[in-house]
Amino acid sequence: MAVSAFVPSMAVAVEPDEVLEDPALEGRARELSKDLRCLVCRNESIDESNAELARDLRVLLRERLVAGDSDREAMDFIVDRYGEYVLLRPTASGANWLLWAAGPLMLLAALLIAALYVRGRARAPKGAEQGLSAEEQDRLRKILED
Repeated sequence: MAVSAFVPSMAVAVEPDEVLEDPALEGRARELSKDLRCLVCRNESIDESNAELARDLRVLLRERLVAGDSDREAMDFIVDRYGEYVLLRPTASGANWLLWAAGPLMLLAALLIAALYVRGRARAPKGAEQGLSAEEQDRLRKILED
């Protein structure tokens, strides 16, 4: 029983009335729904979400598969209807390419700036070390004597 607590359960949000009779179609639906985002819960797949909109998306996906759509056609239909945001793993194309590349480009820019800063500090002339003035030496002697 302790081990079963750590084993992930299979799509707990899918309700019995949503499950397709054909196991092959149901398997395809489960695989596809893992890649679709619940628009209410944000970072949960529609397979994991209990939201009403997630249920509607699960039903819509199954309807498309029963109608004979391929996996790609079913996903394209849902993306066309709800936008690319519905994908848990958006594609790296078009305007999304900028978002995918922004993180690594920012890291490279930060490393370049840090290298230039360190290099500039190393080349900066060092100020001549100045000793204490006579007045400062007298004051220090008085402090140490007290």
